[in-house]
Amino acid sequence: MAHYLDNAATTPVRQEAAQAALEAMTEGWGNPSARYDLGTRAAERLKEWRAEVALGFGCLPEEVFFTSCGTESDNWAIQAAVELNKRKGKHIVTTAIEHSAVLEPCRALERQGYEVTYLQPGRDGTISPEAVAAALREDTVLVSMMLVNNELGTILPVAEAARAIRAAGCPALLHCDAVQGFLKVPFTPKELGVDFLSISGHKIHAPKGIGAMYVRKGLNIQPMIRGGGQESGLRSGTEPTSQIAALAAAVKAGRETLEADLRHMADLKAYAVERLTVSVPGLRVLTEGSAPHILPITLPGYKSEVVVRFLSDLGIYVSSGSACHKGKPSHVFAALNLPKKERDGVLRVSFSYDTTREDVDALAQGLEQAGRQLFTALS
Repeated sequence: MAHYLDNAATTPVRQEAAQAALEAMTEGWGNPSARYDLGTRAAERLKEWRAEVALGFGCLPEEVFFTSCGTESDNWAIQAAVELNKRKGKHIVTTAIEHSAVLEPCRALERQGYEVTYLQPGRDGTISPEAVAAALREDTVLVSMMLVNNELGTILPVAEAARAIRAAGCPALLHCDAVQGFLKVPFTPKELGVDFLSISGHKIHAPKGIGAMYVRKGLNIQPMIRGGGQESGLRSGTEPTSQIAALAAAVKAGRETLEADLRHMADLKAYAVERLTVSVPGLRVLTEGSAPHILPITLPGYKSEVVVRFLSDLGIYVSSGSACHKGKPSHVFAALNLPKKERDGVLRVSFSYDTTREDVDALAQGLEQAGRQLFTALS
C-alpha cells in the first residue's frame, strides 16, 4: 500500500474533477469561439466554470483569467505590473523564499536594469511586516509576496504589505503567489489587498496544465499572448475546456468541504509532529508554520535524498523540498541559515484532505527504520 505525503508537490486528481474533464472532452467538446450551437454551449459552460472559480477566489468572474499553470500566472503578473508602472520607477520588493516562478522573472528584470530587494526570513521562516514597510521606496513599482511558503508552510504578511504600500504612498502594485494558499488558508483578494494573485490547479486536485490569475478590475494590463482574442483579449488561444472544467469542479468540491478539510489537515499535522518526534530519534521539526498542510522536518546527519529513496522503496512518498528544485539545494532552507547537517537532512511532509493517520504512522516507522539502517553522512 502506498502512503503519499507529498501533496505540496502535486495532488491526485479528485473524482469530481476527472469526471468534469471527461464530460467536457466527450460531450461538450465544441470550440467556445464557434458561432453554432455546439460552440455556444461550450461558451456558456466556460462562463459557468469561470464563475465557479471566481466563487472560490471571492471575486468577480471578469477578474479571473485562465492560464496553463501557476508559473505562467506568476510570470504574467510580474510582467504586467512592471509594464503598468514602467514610468514610475524600477524598484521591486520580493522575498528570498519565493518560488522560482517569481525569483527567476525578478532576476531577469535585474538584468534589464531593475533593482530588486530580497527580504530575508527569520529562523522560523517568517517575513516581518516591518521589513516590508522598510523596503518600500518612492520608486517601488511591484511587491511580490507568496501567501504560503511551499517548503516551510509559513504564512507571509500579504495583507500587511498592502497596508504598508498604501501608508507609504508608493505606486507599487501587489502580486501574491497563492499556489500553496488557495483552499488551504481562507482569503479573498480584497481581504489581502492584492492587485494580482496566482493559483495552480494541480495543487488542489485538478489536473496539471491549468492555472488561473486574479487581476483586480480596473487594471489595464497588456496581453500575455496575442492572437484570436480569447480571455478578454489578454491570453489568446483556444480555451482548454476540459482542464478548465476540471479546475472549476475541484474548486467547487474543495470550497464545499473547506472547513472540514482544514480541520482534518491541522489535526493530522499536530498528530504528525507528536508521532514523529517521539518515534524517530534525532528528528527535529524546523517550523510548524501556520498553514495546515506543510510540515518541514530534518534528520540531522542524514542525506535527505538518500532518505527519500529509502522511503520510496517502502512505498512512502515525501520530498526533500520543492519538486521544482530537481535535486538542487533549496534556496528556501539556505535562507534560514541552518547548520549544514540540518540543511542536508531536510524533508517536507505535506497533507491533503484524504491523507490518513495510517500514512503518518507508516512514515514514522519508515524513518525509524531509515535511522537504523542508513549510515549518517560525514558532513
